[in-house]
Amino acid sequence: MFSKFPQRISVPFNLLGDEAKLAFRSQPGGITKLATVKNIPESDSYWDQYILLFDSPSDVFSLISTNDVRRALYEAPENVATLIKVVTSRLFNLVSDHTFPTPPNASVASFATSFIKSSTGSHERNTNQEVLNCIRVLQRILPVIFEIEGDTGKFEKEVLWKKVVVDDFHEVDEAAGGPQFVIEDDDDDDEEQNPSGASSQRASTTSSSKAKTTKTLPSIAEKLFTCLVDLLFCCGFTLPTKIQVDHYKINYTIWEKGVGSTTDPGPSQPYENNRTEVLRLLLVLFSKQIYAPSATLFTTPSLYTLHYVQNTPRRDVLTILCSLINTAMNSSLGSNNHLMSGVTGRLPYNHLVFKGEDSRANLVSTCFQVLLVLLDFQSGSGRDVVTTHGENQMTGPTSRSNAFRYFIAKLHRANDFAFILNGTIAIFEEQMASMNNLLPGSKKSVPYMAETVIFFWKMIELNKKFRAYVLDSDKAMDILAYLFCYGLDLKDKPEQHGLCRAISYIVQSLSAERAFGQKLASPIKAHIPQKWAALGSAADFLIQAVYSMIATTSGTLSSLYPAFVIALSNAAPHFKNLSVNSSARLLQLFTSFSNPVFLLADEGHPRLLFFVLEIFDSVILRNLSDNPNLVYAIIHSHKSFEDLGTFTLARGLREIRRIQQAKEERARQSTGTVDKGKQRAEGEQEQGPHEEKASMREDGSPPASLPTSPTAASPPTPQAHSVPSEKARGKMRAGRSISNDMTGSLEQLAAAGIGRNGFVPTQEWVTSWQQGLPLDPILLLCSELVPKVSELKASLNPTNANTAIMDLLRSANLEQQLPPAPPLTPRRFVWSDASIVWLTSLIWGEIYIKGMTPLGIWNNTSVRLFHVKHTQTHQRQITEAVTSVVGGLLRRTDSSQSVRQR
Repeated sequence: MFSKFPQRISVPFNLLGDEAKLAFRSQPGGITKLATVKNIPESDSYWDQYILLFDSPSDVFSLISTNDVRRALYEAPENVATLIKVVTSRLFNLVSDHTFPTPPNASVASFATSFIKSSTGSHERNTNQEVLNCIRVLQRILPVIFEIEGDTGKFEKEVLWKKVVVDDFHEVDEAAGGPQFVIEDDDDDDEEQNPSGASSQRASTTSSSKAKTTKTLPSIAEKLFTCLVDLLFCCGFTLPTKIQVDHYKINYTIWEKGVGSTTDPGPSQPYENNRTEVLRLLLVLFSKQIYAPSATLFTTPSLYTLHYVQNTPRRDVLTILCSLINTAMNSSLGSNNHLMSGVTGRLPYNHLVFKGEDSRANLVSTCFQVLLVLLDFQSGSGRDVVTTHGENQMTGPTSRSNAFRYFIAKLHRANDFAFILNGTIAIFEEQMASMNNLLPGSKKSVPYMAETVIFFWKMIELNKKFRAYVLDSDKAMDILAYLFCYGLDLKDKPEQHGLCRAISYIVQSLSAERAFGQKLASPIKAHIPQKWAALGSAADFLIQAVYSMIATTSGTLSSLYPAFVIALSNAAPHFKNLSVNSSARLLQLFTSFSNPVFLLADEGHPRLLFFVLEIFDSVILRNLSDNPNLVYAIIHSHKSFEDLGTFTLARGLREIRRIQQAKEERARQSTGTVDKGKQRAEGEQEQGPHEEKASMREDGSPPASLPTSPTAASPPTPQAHSVPSEKARGKMRAGRSISNDMTGSLEQLAAAGIGRNGFVPTQEWVTSWQQGLPLDPILLLCSELVPKVSELKASLNPTNANTAIMDLLRSANLEQQLPPAPPLTPRRFVWSDASIVWLTSLIWGEIYIKGMTPLGIWNNTSVRLFHVKHTQTHQRQITEAVTSVVGGLLRRTDSSQSVRQR
């Protein structure tokens, strides 16, 4: 009875054409032929399998490896050129073919047919699948070409960018002569208004001949961009069929409602994967940039991105821009038909139970990535243009330099701003919900959170009206809270420190606006994780969040300290009614930054101390009576400020040596070699109540937990030296004397270098910054209020003294003793060449990481823009390309700043 069964059973029953796919991978007529057989003609049927064989993106990326393409480029480059020409030609023809796109019913039937193919392999044609395979093959081979070509691009220019000049024959009227061309032009104009009249005009022309001219055809790359734009707005492929007008299947309609559109064209879910595939090919084309070193970012632009931002028609730019923004901001929409969107989707750990690709999330991520690449691009002639308005110079994009940056900057409707702000906040809230949960990991983290942060930065950077709209809204401080909470969640993940840097620059940019300061008195209304919440106002949250970013990272984020502390300095003129905890945090920052171990470890560290002192000055000179808690904390630490006024290198080195000796004593004590009683006595003798500093690490970084500052519950203790001299109470500080008491051991300690970078401090260097520290308002405050506070403390019991002291500070008025408050001069973040390169590297680094799974688009290619670091815990990790970009922080715009990779 089994005699009729075939002797050989295909694998497995030839489902999904596995035999053909295995043959393509293993047989001579498959992928190996691309490198082993020279000059395969374009008409050869060999090329058909690249169009018809694959059923999914994973098929293409698994059956064609980067080594296959690389080998072919070395051994038979003409075949790779032919493959590109065949695939692009087939793609162009398919888009204009009347059979594309395949109707939905036909598509289903075709899928079923391809699922179980007959022995003859015949099946109904699916033009949608053919188009997708053309796109996928290009996604696979282009990164390898970009890698091998490097900066030269000879193969690319010959194959993708070469324009062909052809003969063009057209009929001309023999009796007309030259002027009739003008008449013909006029007739063409008339034809638009009166077609019948123009037709009769041409019909009367009876004598004509052929004229020969030449015309230049667009290159393959140019035609490919045009084709991809059409595919993004193709009814039945990326847009609903119902909006098709007559037989014109290309309809430049914005994908979803939002910016530029108040209506939806229809459900997008059936077309999400196709949109993602087309956008992914655009990203691959733009990724040419990552195969050039960062040093050439401005001089050697990617021809692909440059062409796209400068030569895409205005109508297409606006439609693409609005479609990308709206899809990204409507990130939670479009998934109503998904299993995960109903009641099941709200269950904890659903993302672990229901596996599989989320087409909506993939589309949103890809939209964000394309947006960021286009809005970030500044290279070659795509750089922003410097314009002069009176005495002010401004830098910004133009429609010719980068149309996408330009039109983002031109958005102005309040409804558009509200849509973008609400969409951004919705994504932040979704991320907070995944973090603020009793069940850790019960909700999935937003997969495009990083892109959302950078997009928000681009919006406030490029569009001043949007920045003003955000800061004037009641959501301004919520945005601040969301950014900080996200940064605090990432601070202990080294691979995410690039995003922490971005957040620090965003906060600095926002803090420089007056509207930001005016919002600081309001509370944080956003629902954020309780562990990062702060009692009091938004100013209290800002201070405590900055403190946490600095104090709990053990120096790993030291290059971000300037931006965070500058943000506090920018906001300080608006601080009012700071809480006890916030006041203590500010004093703790001062204590750490004034610690000699930190202060002398790096040439830039005194600048941080300068910014912290500016914070105190702003409060004293502008809102003294409104901040009794902070003023009291300053008074309690008055000796530290007075000592700083006479700081010398010798004193700092002695303090460092004392800390080192104490550390050595503790180490010996732990081994049991020192008598514990004696050690305790020596320790008490070494550290007086006013000499004790925060313990610092050997590398000069702040400690994991900074020491606790005095609060209102612990008033200062009167000391004999509390009252400064009459000179100290004057308008200026006493002159600093340069110490000459450097001993040999201290000189050796200084020469050995204090910090990790081996920096050697000198007394001349100390004098250069110490004399410029803004200490006068603080010392004047202390000279006026310390005696009064000490008197109250001595004359009243502790409970009554605390109340009396706070009443005194609330009513304090030192206008006659203090200098007038200077004009507000916030330090804005200023872009430098180094910071532009860093952000470009960060954006492409995120795209690279996301592209590693499931396809691995750029895997196994030599990226040059940033450094790819291999680790054991992750398959691959990418670090930020720049470890120190201070130019923008301190208004330095020197383009020669070094860009380092780690």
